[in-house]
Amino acid sequence: MTPEEFRQAGYAVVDWIADYWATLPERPVTSQDRPGAVAAGLPTAPPAEGEPVESVLADLDKLVAPGLTHWQHPGFFGYFPANTSGPSVLGDLVSAGLGVQGMLWATGPACTELETVMLDWLAQALDLPARFRSTGPGGGVIQDSASSATLVATLVALHRAGGGRWREVGVDRRYRVYASTEAHSSIEKAARIAGLGVDGVRLIEVDPVTRAMSPAALRAAIEADRAAGVVPALVVATVGTTSTTAIDPLPQIGPICAEHQVFLHVDAAYAGAAAICPELRFGHAGLEYADSYCFDPHKWLLTGFDCDAFWVADAAELVQALTVLPEYLRNAATESGVVIDYRDWQVPLGRRFRALKLWFVLRWYGIEGLRAHIRSGVALAARFADRVRADDRFELMASHPYSLVCFRLRGPDGPNERLLAAVNSTGRVYLTHTRVAGKHTLRLAVGAPQTTETHVDEAWELISQAAALPD
Repeated sequence: MTPEEFRQAGYAVVDWIADYWATLPERPVTSQDRPGAVAAGLPTAPPAEGEPVESVLADLDKLVAPGLTHWQHPGFFGYFPANTSGPSVLGDLVSAGLGVQGMLWATGPACTELETVMLDWLAQALDLPARFRSTGPGGGVIQDSASSATLVATLVALHRAGGGRWREVGVDRRYRVYASTEAHSSIEKAARIAGLGVDGVRLIEVDPVTRAMSPAALRAAIEADRAAGVVPALVVATVGTTSTTAIDPLPQIGPICAEHQVFLHVDAAYAGAAAICPELRFGHAGLEYADSYCFDPHKWLLTGFDCDAFWVADAAELVQALTVLPEYLRNAATESGVVIDYRDWQVPLGRRFRALKLWFVLRWYGIEGLRAHIRSGVALAARFADRVRADDRFELMASHPYSLVCFRLRGPDGPNERLLAAVNSTGRVYLTHTRVAGKHTLRLAVGAPQTTETHVDEAWELISQAAALPD
């Protein structure tokens, strides 16, 4: 493909994406195809000769788009939002076009330095503690997801708890990771990958009302493990749990971790974006105790997947835990000690130029534009919660400090399960579920860029009408 051929094909692809976004409200949110339909529509062998981009785009329309769940649809209220935006797509396009491999400063100086500054910009925008900035002992890095951030935090915590010798032959010690019963499953996966196994994670009970971790229960678990010869290594506190957006009490958890010298990682994957608004920073109270912190701009900050912002208070400790330097990666810049090699801040060696899409987003929207997006989501969720609260058939199952509303029909689970299926079958909206206090609970998460009051009101009308139908 010559530069001129690329130019023409690129125009066609950008037009296709713009048309896709423009027609999203007319499409069903979820695929209406049966399993296997997309695969059945594809040839059984690759083409022997090249094809024009027009043929590929035609098959995008015919085969791929109908087989998608449309996460950018204004009626998509499932899971948490996975935003993208025009500026983000353009930043990703430039990244792909440059094809930079940013594993070392030397392999892409601008790739590294732009990322460092972008994480400092974000830290400033969220008003994170000063020690997370690159101007101090810490700094930030882009991981692919909060799951990877948790894994890195786990490895650093174990490195600290074991004095750098936690996996050496002959060192026989047991380590423990702590998180609430509402915490993300990635914590257990990280412990498995780190070699701790399922028994290496202790889940701490939550307050029955707030659904947040009990500090008293955490202290008791840590003290019991110490008495049994187990080394408490890591506490993962969550700001905005997946089920209900509960907020673990950092002002009480932090001192317990400091007293027992346990590494504290704060997972704010979804809710961290809200802290760009000063009035929504309540979840960050006590964050000064944290050793690491992460949130996902790719969830609620108009930046396409994958982009997790991860900060540590002690960058040197992180590098010591993860660095492996073979001869073929040695270079003068690394040896000088004045540059960052982000390969030492993550599990993989290679890395894309992900900071570009963050740079494009921050410059296009500005902080005020991003605040407007967050505030809109919070207001729309509150609007929906008001509808639920005003209908005696329903009950709210948790508070809604951000843009997630958890609700259900009063009574047994069966009608709620049927309600969710009926609403999702309309193709107009898509909701997911969880369990709160053992009860089947519906989740409506606002965040898609095109969602307005009209779409939230339509969701409520569909829910209300489906609830009125006989079983």
